[in-house]
Amino acid sequence: MDITRRQVLVGGAAAALSSTSFAGGVFQVKPTIKFGLIGCGGRGSGAIRDNLAAESGAVVWSIADLFGDRLENAYNGLKKDLGNRCQVGGRFYSGFDAYKQVLATDVDVVILTTPPAFRHIHLAAAIAAGKHVFMEKPVAVDGPGIRSVIASAAAAKAKNLTIVAGTQRRHDVAYNECIKAIKDGAMGDVLQMNCYWNQGGLWLNPRQPGWSDVETQIRNWLYYTWVGGDHIVEQHVHNLDVCNWVMGSHPVKAISMGGRQTRTDAAYGHVFDHFATEYEYANGVKMMSYCRQADGCASRVSEQIIGSKGQSNANTSIRGEKNWRFEGDRPNPYVLEHARLYKSIKGSEGFNEGVQVAESTLTAIMGRMSAYSGEEITWEKALNSNVSLMPSPLGFNDLPVPAVAIPGTTKGVY
Repeated sequence: MDITRRQVLVGGAAAALSSTSFAGGVFQVKPTIKFGLIGCGGRGSGAIRDNLAAESGAVVWSIADLFGDRLENAYNGLKKDLGNRCQVGGRFYSGFDAYKQVLATDVDVVILTTPPAFRHIHLAAAIAAGKHVFMEKPVAVDGPGIRSVIASAAAAKAKNLTIVAGTQRRHDVAYNECIKAIKDGAMGDVLQMNCYWNQGGLWLNPRQPGWSDVETQIRNWLYYTWVGGDHIVEQHVHNLDVCNWVMGSHPVKAISMGGRQTRTDAAYGHVFDHFATEYEYANGVKMMSYCRQADGCASRVSEQIIGSKGQSNANTSIRGEKNWRFEGDRPNPYVLEHARLYKSIKGSEGFNEGVQVAESTLTAIMGRMSAYSGEEITWEKALNSNVSLMPSPLGFNDLPVPAVAIPGTTKGVY
């Protein structure tokens, strides 16, 4: 039966609760593995399907979203498409505390796919509740959020809980083989890296009657730094993550420029539409980073690794003294990352990508901070920043939009 909006708002109160099935932090394999979804947008719906494709014994057990209409649409779509693999029953919840209600059910795993501002909050609660986690990137929008994720990763390690992040290139067979070859010296020493995410504009949800400022901003989270981090953080983090992977470390400083030339309407909040950043690693290697969201412009989404004996696109080829090309099957990495999740929770290794994705997210935040302010930003300054972008208190209330940052003028708030 389809659920109604009223059922969304009051449903799930009678959800059955039971203890999770863990012993010493190791998942006890059961015929049915229950997972909960927190965040029912497009990425959440995609993650559910990837998760089910990776594990035949998994079922959707509980779902949550801030907004009742999205929860309703997601639930009805899952019931229609997934049949008996959707076993939500009355365990569906909406509102700012809906994630707590999912975590109170007997789910074994949670998928965190809300806008990035909420990721560190939900991760901390999930680990405290003893749940394994798949979480989308990025994992925070500011320094306090990053520190929270790092703390949660440590707590998960102590409990032998798994954390897998949605940086799917890390699970792509071609990327893994190519970067292994680079690390094995196939193109000599890494001298420089370039990375790009240049594309056209993205979606917009026009403000509707009855929406508060906060609701409007969360429904359009791409365009408000407090919710999404700006596109250098939300999207370009994938490419930055690859470069950190190649280096086996994070940059120590960044100097950046950017601005807002094509998306100038107030409907697009206050974020930039382009960034160009120079990152420097501890060994002096520099990485040039470019990202843009503007219609009618050249597109490019890639990485370039330049070595002393060749260069590579980091996934399918190395050209130089020793040419190399990826050959063989290349399964869907969005499914493989969930397969890695289940491989870990069925074993005893406690696979944990929490710190790794936190560092890549902070790399992106450094670039934004530098572009907004015009300052050179060090790793320590970004990590130790006490500037929290999260409004407090947070509810469906008025929330003025900050002015668009002006480099050289905007100080202290990034």
